Amino acid sequence: MKRETVPSESNWALLRESQSETLKLPNTGMACIIDIGDANNIHPLNKQEVGRRLSLIAGKLVYSQKVQASGPMFKNFEVDNKQIRIRFSEVGSGLSIRDGEVLKGFAIAEKDQKFHWAKATLKGNEVIVSADEVRKPIAVRYGWANNPECNLINKEGLPAVPFRTDNWNAAEK
Repeated sequence: MKRETVPSESNWALLRESQSETLKLPNTGMACIIDIGDANNIHPLNKQEVGRRLSLIAGKLVYSQKVQASGPMFKNFEVDNKQIRIRFSEVGSGLSIRDGEVLKGFAIAEKDQKFHWAKATLKGNEVIVSADEVRKPIAVRYGWANNPECNLINKEGLPAVPFRTDNWNAAEK
């Protein structure tokens, strides 16, 4: 699908969120492949990398190997004046940015539920987000689109799992 120029609702994002919810079940794993997809094909072409990531999960869950098997996963957030501080689990040896110095894919909103692209920076193992248009942020989303541009990873190279902190109606209209 085409990449949206403004944050918008997404049925694909809702599907990914539902898949992530299954991780609450015991003995489950999920290989996030948000970074190796193809906008023109639902099936990723790089099957070797998909298999490698699945093998990391199997190694950790089944064989008790001490490996980093997942990319960063949303843990919690805190509103700090006009910005939001986001914390993650599965940071491995630290957070990083794939292909560049600018974090992409974060959007924030006030109580009006209108999301704006956020300026995002790394500070240790936290991401700090803000937007000039948002004076009192209450919600943040990452990778929330049909075809998101997102580049947060851990230093092991595994991508952050898309997420949202709100429970607003997020279906495409």
